[in-house]
Amino acid sequence: PGSFFRREGRATDQAILTCRLIDRPLRPSFPDGFRNEIHVVGTVFDADLHNPHDVLAINTASAALMVSGIPFDGPIGAVRIAWSTEGTWIAHPTYQEGDASCFELVVAGRALSEDPGADIAIMMVEAGGTEDSWRYYEAGAPKVTEEVLAEGLEAAKTWIRESIDLQRQLVAKTGKKPTIPYELFTDYAEEVYARVTAVGSDALAKANTITQKSERNAAVEDATAQIVTQLSGEFPEREREIKAAARALTKKLVRRRIVEDGVRIDGRGTADIRPLHAEVGLLPTVHGSGLFERGETQVLNVTTLGMPRMNQMLDTIGIDETKRYMHHYNFPPYSTGETGFMRGPKRREIGHGLLAERALLPVIPSEEEFPYTLRLVSEVLSSNGSTSMASVCGSTLSLMDAGVPL
Repeated sequence: PGSFFRREGRATDQAILTCRLIDRPLRPSFPDGFRNEIHVVGTVFDADLHNPHDVLAINTASAALMVSGIPFDGPIGAVRIAWSTEGTWIAHPTYQEGDASCFELVVAGRALSEDPGADIAIMMVEAGGTEDSWRYYEAGAPKVTEEVLAEGLEAAKTWIRESIDLQRQLVAKTGKKPTIPYELFTDYAEEVYARVTAVGSDALAKANTITQKSERNAAVEDATAQIVTQLSGEFPEREREIKAAARALTKKLVRRRIVEDGVRIDGRGTADIRPLHAEVGLLPTVHGSGLFERGETQVLNVTTLGMPRMNQMLDTIGIDETKRYMHHYNFPPYSTGETGFMRGPKRREIGHGLLAERALLPVIPSEEEFPYTLRLVSEVLSSNGSTSMASVCGSTLSLMDAGVPL
């Protein structure tokens, strides 16, 4: 390790992002109601600095679960494919091939049956352009159209199936441990849900027609409290079940209103967008600032420029040694009207920061064109959904306010 103490410390951002990548396709593959804690540890013992290890970690985690005796609806296969400047999809690209491509996909899925030729159900897609994709497009590289994307997803199934077959061979060779004893938990009994539906449907449906978030939440809480009061005698000491059933009923009512009436929870139609508002230059002493609002969601973005020597030094398993453009995303508890500890960024915040970073990376000028280090910070002031997208939009304003030639 390159740290002062020459010992591993907290997980790096790259390690956390890899954990999130592993988590997404695996988490839905456990039985509903399975509450046992599961700890999957992926350790890179050797790295050739030629082939990325994150997709391999997804396949390895799935293989470990397949032979563990833990109830798991696998195997899960994963692949990274890159859209080259020649207009072809490259499976499992090296670091160099990925950098030389216009677009990358990480796709994970599982087979719909045990049949070797069974179709693959795609469970996760992560997509994004590369650092130089805009320059490749300007030079005439083929664009990624909807048809090209569909072809890529279909091509990914071949490589996913190959990974699944290898894991099945592993299970056949080593044998699978007996399934561990476990209990499936439910949040509420069916009879509780039936009574909550009979007693509270009208009140919850009416509460969810309120378009303003805080007022709607208060009305839903009042309706839930009334349901608890009405059913407390019928289901003594089961208040927790009643509240859980009320939450499930609320979700069902909101979804039904969207599907049948075409009205979303804030009163919009399915094709309507929330009111948009944007401002720049709010903070007079910083290099650049931008405020972006979408409905009740509000994100303030700040850009700071530094000399090239201020680049971030990277101590990770990869080919990059420094980082010139950093995007940090902060989601404080007050943005949703809640209290909580603020002890550094959580995994979600790190992931959202990378999302915004990847969205802007292709249009950030090269170091030759703009020899500065860039740090962007997205501060979520108020959240009612889509704060990561607001971070991208607000960061564009902030960068332009700082004079960065996008």
